[in-house]
Amino acid sequence: MTANQRNGTIYTGATNDLIKRIYEHKNIKSESFTGKYPVHKLVYFEVTNSVGEAIKREKQIKNWKCKWKLDLIEGVNPNWDGLYEKSLDSESSSE
Repeated sequence: MTANQRNGTIYTGATNDLIKRIYEHKNIKSESFTGKYPVHKLVYFEVTNSVGEAIKREKQIKNWKCKWKLDLIEGVNPNWDGLYEKSLDSESSSE
């Protein structure tokens, strides 16, 4: 899930390459939802065992009330930290 700010616009999607997809959100301008709204901050993600499972979960979350999505994010990321940036920082510090 990506967002523009805490309690702001949230985008839910599925991908098989999270780092690449967030890079695209941040750098590729398009006519899609993420092109219109700057929801480029990765605030929550889940890992699944299959593409089908990921799509099923994506659809489930998309149908949730906003409060449920906020609770899900804040359950693991209470400060709405940018998880993409944290993953890049941890990669560079481990080299």
